[in-house]
Amino acid sequence: MRVIVIGAGVVGAAVAAGLARRGAEVTVLEAERPGAGTSGNTFAWVNSAEKEPEPYFALNHAGMRAHHELAGGDAPWYFPTGNLVLASTDEHRAALASRLARLRSRDYPAREVTAPQVRELEPDLVVPPDGDYAFFPEEAYVLPLPLLARLLGEARDRGATIHSGAFVTEVDGGVVVTADGARYEADVVVSCAGRWSTGVAALAGVEVPMVDPERVGSAAVGFLATTAPVPARLSRVLHTSHLNVRPDGGRLMLHALDLDGVADPAAPDAGVAAEFARRLPEVLAGTEDVPIEAVRVGQRAIPADGRTVAGFTDPRFYVVATHSGVTLAPLLGDLVATEVYGTESPMLATFRPGRWG
Repeated sequence: MRVIVIGAGVVGAAVAAGLARRGAEVTVLEAERPGAGTSGNTFAWVNSAEKEPEPYFALNHAGMRAHHELAGGDAPWYFPTGNLVLASTDEHRAALASRLARLRSRDYPAREVTAPQVRELEPDLVVPPDGDYAFFPEEAYVLPLPLLARLLGEARDRGATIHSGAFVTEVDGGVVVTADGARYEADVVVSCAGRWSTGVAALAGVEVPMVDPERVGSAAVGFLATTAPVPARLSRVLHTSHLNVRPDGGRLMLHALDLDGVADPAAPDAGVAAEFARRLPEVLAGTEDVPIEAVRVGQRAIPADGRTVAGFTDPRFYVVATHSGVTLAPLLGDLVATEVYGTESPMLATFRPGRWG
């Protein structure tokens, strides 16, 4: 079977690898370069804790297990060290209590911890004395570009061809044309175009509405900051009431939800770097003089109703789009390949693109 995969982010790479494992002749068309979209600008937290409704929760929980299986116990991109939450505001404490109750009813590993237990897990944390604390031991983070390299490498090893700078301008059945005039033919075309999914699907005559990733204040837009190398201990994802932090290969990656409302993809606000630098020592000791090396605006791929899209729109065009690309990539690589080869996945039954008519 010949398959064209449009997009070489983590989802497209996983789908290409999954198809190549099954013996497909795979061609990947990437408009810029692999990882140039959302995959290269993501907090990369692997979780299911905040995913609703229940079928979306279950899909992401299976995605967590798929990461573990792909890594095989030890991999340079995968860090299953858990997620630690420190809630110090009334709003955050109430949200954390609600989340814990919901997750316990679903047998999702989550537990309350004490301040001494927090310090044992992360000795350099500044622990708010009046906070509520919780630990989610099966959650993880990944380094997305090494993960992408792993998936694309497998696809190439199994015979896939990857074309960078291949901007798709036409999709007609199994024929795809790119801006340079090149023409590609396949039995099935799979769109994994991320935040560009609306435009690619429209070329095939299909509606896949996405949250606007260019509009200031959009849910699809948010700041990500990266520190200089930092001599402070942190081994896992950390969520606090004012700052989210994860390790980033000797540096730290920072995110603050309340700052995202002014994020502009066209003009990252230099003043935000100072605010990130101010907040970091309030969370992690030993970071008082650590500079922020970069602030960028991440642009998320979010379907209009927030839920994953996965399925055929006709026998030759399959579309995948999801806000949970990092969490779901290894799982979707397997499920989508299975569906392309003719076996429907019950896990994807509620996520079909036909819900938009």
